[in-house]
Amino acid sequence: MSAVLDLRGVTEESWQEEAYRRGWGDGLPLVAPTPARVAAALAALDGIDLELGPLPPSGLVPTRESFAANAVMAGCRPADLPVVLAAVRALQAPEYNLHGVLATTHPCAPMVVVNGPVRAELGVNSGANCLGQGTRANAVIGRAVQLVTTHVGGARPGVMDRATQGGPAKYTFCFGENEEESPFPPFSVRRGFAPGESVVTVAATEGPHNVNDHGGTTAEDLLLTIAGTMAQPGSNNVYVKGPHFLVLGPEHAATFARDGWTAEAVRGALWERARIPVSRVSEANQRQFEDWGVVPDGDAYPVSTGPEMLHVLVAGGAGKHSVWIPSFGATAAVSRAVPARP
Repeated sequence: MSAVLDLRGVTEESWQEEAYRRGWGDGLPLVAPTPARVAAALAALDGIDLELGPLPPSGLVPTRESFAANAVMAGCRPADLPVVLAAVRALQAPEYNLHGVLATTHPCAPMVVVNGPVRAELGVNSGANCLGQGTRANAVIGRAVQLVTTHVGGARPGVMDRATQGGPAKYTFCFGENEEESPFPPFSVRRGFAPGESVVTVAATEGPHNVNDHGGTTAEDLLLTIAGTMAQPGSNNVYVKGPHFLVLGPEHAATFARDGWTAEAVRGALWERARIPVSRVSEANQRQFEDWGVVPDGDAYPVSTGPEMLHVLVAGGAGKHSVWIPSFGATAAVSRAVPARP
């Protein structure tokens, strides 16, 4: 796509149809990337090295202009661009496996988790309905990441993106950790970043799977419910393995903390308890698992390869809900600091 909109023969009124005709976008209305809007967006990157390599499958390297144009089309404000940049940098880490996640039939999408003071600066929602609609920063940051991979990387649906059904997370999937209500150290700090540092973490995941436990009053009660939710024979994390995520609602997190559980203890317990009995896996799938080198541990299959593959964080508002988020499997959770202008 062109770095900016050539206005010759294209008016603001005709822009949507013209963009659709050219195969741009995600099906939702796009903001026209006029030269003035792209220039304003680029100003937010003054002094910041773009540091982006070629994006598969196209092999194209995003220019500053094309990167900014996609952010503009997604509805980003100039201040949002450093967060989008950090997320795209994370996607390019070899362990993320960008080519694989763009081409798979699995319904994965780039999940973007934001930590640190940039959440408040941009208004990133980490509380009530943070995985849903209604917050501009969440919507446009996640959408911009998706548009970059579509327009520059070439992952167009039905062409390179071969998802069998896909999922709503392919529009946008971005939220902040609720550090203020978390009883645990921030997720980014547990991943080795400094307290107070703004950080983005990405992984190729499915959408969230709700964990509803209104009756449980102890950590042991919650572990039973969460382990049962995670023990799904159709999950890629059973045989492709890889990372998966438990996003605890603040009320569930408070119950764990009251009973003396750390995030590390939660992930260890769930590794032991979230097991899929062999009897719940067809013989045909058992043979396929064996082809992947996956065998049961006794009479059950574990979820992924160890407790370190489960990432525990806190997000959301009031209510006794949490979510488990499985991944594509052949990917990794990758974190990058949000660049600051010098």
